[in-house]
Amino acid sequence: MKVRAFDPDKDFDIIKKWAADERTHAMWCANRFTYPLEKENFAEVLDDINERFGDLPYVAEIDDSAVGFFCYSYNADTGEGMLKFVIVDPGCRGKGVAKEMFEIIFQHAFKETNAEAIQLMVFPQNNRAKRFYEKMGFKERSTEQGAYIYKDEAWDRCNMIIEVNGNRPH
Repeated sequence: MKVRAFDPDKDFDIIKKWAADERTHAMWCANRFTYPLEKENFAEVLDDINERFGDLPYVAEIDDSAVGFFCYSYNADTGEGMLKFVIVDPGCRGKGVAKEMFEIIFQHAFKETNAEAIQLMVFPQNNRAKRFYEKMGFKERSTEQGAYIYKDEAWDRCNMIIEVNGNRPH
């Protein structure tokens, strides 16, 4: 696996299929992107978070095929990296792809950007994602109750963090 910069012309049409239904889409991006995913809106949001927070979009690929996507930024004031919009091709889930992608993320964040910690947000209602992050060594830092409304559901928003010396699987 390798991780490279997101290429909209090469990657967008692949990634847009990964959050195939409206609820999965909302779990992934809290509807920061339109549903269904549109290339222009996707680019606008990525540009906005780059300008505001320094987020850069990345694709994980195996044999030149995209298998994962995420955005990463580093905040020098807090010493923390931030992951956003983490998603893996549904056909690759349960096969170690996300674990391998996170090992590359950890390497980049802790060694190259010298982050002291990495944080992310997850809806606890997204059980599979939250369990995966816990397995990777992330710990719950705080939870905002009912932070996001999806149709007739109120979802909590959990901030999770892993420190540079966190107990990560090898």
